[in-house]
Amino acid sequence: MIVTGFAVAAIVLGLQQVVPLWLLALDGVASVSAFILYGIDKSAAVGARRRIPEQTLFIAGLIGGWPGAFAAQQVFRHKTKKRAFQVTFWITVLVNVGITALLVTQVPVG
Repeated sequence: MIVTGFAVAAIVLGLQQVVPLWLLALDGVASVSAFILYGIDKSAAVGARRRIPEQTLFIAGLIGGWPGAFAAQQVFRHKTKKRAFQVTFWITVLVNVGITALLVTQVPVG
């Protein structure tokens, strides 16, 4: 529900030229990449293989991939019960949204 709402809002704001299309494209690529990273990490956890560092997962969300990271957490049931991870994850979401809002208000769209 969160990811769907964010995607709809992003598309509407992009069509209204409130948010630059390059920023939406960056967020889209980052979200797909974050989703894949979480999937790889979950597979590694199940298979007792080398894991992706949590810092890498946080950075993927921070640079705009948090919708994909959130979706992956739900789909793969990965990192959802680790309270410290969740607190840090949501802080990165707030930072990303804040920076995005700042960019949108400071950078001309057209």
